[in-house]
Amino acid sequence: MLIKQITQHQAWDLRHAVMWPDKPYDYIKLQGDETALHYGLFHEDELKSVISLFIEDGECQFRKFATLEGEQGKGYGSRLLEHVLKELKTRGIRRIWCNARTEKAGFYTRFGLHETDRRFTKGGKSYVIMEMAHGDHPRASQEG
Repeated sequence: MLIKQITQHQAWDLRHAVMWPDKPYDYIKLQGDETALHYGLFHEDELKSVISLFIEDGECQFRKFATLEGEQGKGYGSRLLEHVLKELKTRGIRRIWCNARTEKAGFYTRFGLHETDRRFTKGGKSYVIMEMAHGDHPRASQEG
């Protein structure tokens, strides 16, 4: 298993396949993708999971976190998220946040993110903004 920085094009391909396969390819592109950091988890040389990091003023929003449909539940997404949270800590990021689908909020709490009172609906899906301030990460004290 390998986690490394990938191109925006690699991120787009997996995003499109997993998140919005019924939409035009350009639908999955985000403003700022060209300057974002994109990470991917590879297993047996195949890209299984991606996440994009948008860093500004000491804060990071991670977006478009996706794992191939047939590969979900194998821990790939958890390993990828753990890796980028550790990376962001070494970069001195003060706040990490995301727009989580409401039904996935429990997943993110395992990594130290907390639900805020900010919620919204987009594309027929309900979201909650989740965040973590520097030092909130539950494994941070264990890793030294």
